[in-house]
Amino acid sequence: MSSSDLTGAVRLDQVTHRYGRGGEAVTAVGPVDLTVPAGQFLVLVGASGCGKSTLLRLIAGFERPTHGSVRVAGSEPRPGDTAGVVFQTPRLFPWRTVRGNVDLALRYAGVPRARWPERRGELLARVGLEGTEARRVWEISGGQQQRVAIARALAAENPLLLLDEPFAALDALTRERLQEDVRQVAGRTGRTTVFVTHSADEAVFLGSRIVVLTKSPGTVALDLPIPLPRGDIDAEELRGSREFAELRARVAHAVKAAASSPIPSGRTPR
Repeated sequence: MSSSDLTGAVRLDQVTHRYGRGGEAVTAVGPVDLTVPAGQFLVLVGASGCGKSTLLRLIAGFERPTHGSVRVAGSEPRPGDTAGVVFQTPRLFPWRTVRGNVDLALRYAGVPRARWPERRGELLARVGLEGTEARRVWEISGGQQQRVAIARALAAENPLLLLDEPFAALDALTRERLQEDVRQVAGRTGRTTVFVTHSADEAVFLGSRIVVLTKSPGTVALDLPIPLPRGDIDAEELRGSREFAELRARVAHAVKAAASSPIPSGRTPR
């Protein structure tokens, strides 16, 4: 594999992760074997407690696996350096403006100060927040705050973006709008993306590939490519298509079956 093929690629080999020690230890996930090629939009989906967020933290480097190995672009992941991460809550600095929050991310990303205005403008335009630079966090809506969080995650020009149920706390309309934004941003930037959700609808709309996890300890129950158009296509047209409905039903069935009983890795629910 060439170095260009490794850029942004993620590989998990026989990954198992446990919390606690001795008789109190609980296996949260594994064993999991998973390879995410560079540029792919992978969605991890499953019921609450199946290990989706644990896998994301392992890929981000926030935790080390109990067994097995995690590699991003051929190396062990480094927290704050390997990937841009977006959490369920925006985690912004409320005493800073939108500009201040993005500039802080640019500073930590090592972007020269002279480039901040240009780069900040690009990032805010990418998430549809032009003209909000001077506003305080408490002056913008929850959906706008999450857009700022996405802009911060994109500030570092690393090739991997990780999102952990970033829209779960938002209303349905805002959630759909941000889903469209993330889908477009991922397509334009070409970043490898791993997105965690429990929604079959969200998974099919966003992903070019979906992995469904069994209940804890999470293992791969279904690994499904999503052959839907990823170019310029109207979101309502996509959601209203027969292909979308069939894939959503298949994923929803797989999630329900996987939550009922563990399914051996590699098997596809019928």
